[in-house]
Amino acid sequence: MSADTPASSDADPAPEAVADLQARIEELETEVSDLRTEVDDDGPKKMVIIATKGTLDMAYPPLILASTAAAFGYDVTVFHTFWGLEILHEENSKNLQLSSVGNPNMPVPNMIAALPGMDRMTTRMMRNRIAENEVASIEELIETSIATGVDLQACQMTIDLLGYDEDDFYDGVTTGVGAASAFQDMVEADIQLLV
Repeated sequence: MSADTPASSDADPAPEAVADLQARIEELETEVSDLRTEVDDDGPKKMVIIATKGTLDMAYPPLILASTAAAFGYDVTVFHTFWGLEILHEENSKNLQLSSVGNPNMPVPNMIAALPGMDRMTTRMMRNRIAENEVASIEELIETSIATGVDLQACQMTIDLLGYDEDDFYDGVTTGVGAASAFQDMVEADIQLLV
């Protein structure tokens, strides 16, 4: 083969191509670094939970999810509206009931569940299971949530609707919050849940 034969495709790339490739790699590394900094500067991830139900079985999910997320470093808000407000009412939260009618997972047929006193019986059964399994009470979960920085909010419209006073709620509960504030929190959140 003569010296005039063109280089094969297996030859090393031209120095200009290597320099261009190296410059592009450095540019991409800088871009990735900037994106990581931007993500880190956003602070903790945010979670908003809307609690709308105030039965014994529906009081646990928002409080457990909120306190767990806070333990993992999330900035958590739980907006309690309509019957969900009962969870934050210091007196009423100690007497939350469990409805046996219309609950397909209850081991009681609806015909029997509709009998007088069945809600009290199923509530007592659930409270016994909670105690036997050493599950935290609603009050303990509220205290844990507040201690871990969860913002437990009470809907002002529902407070007015039900005739409650701000003093009726646990210490540390944020009152006077409206739907517009809750909506803005949801817009800014990474995770939104409706319970």
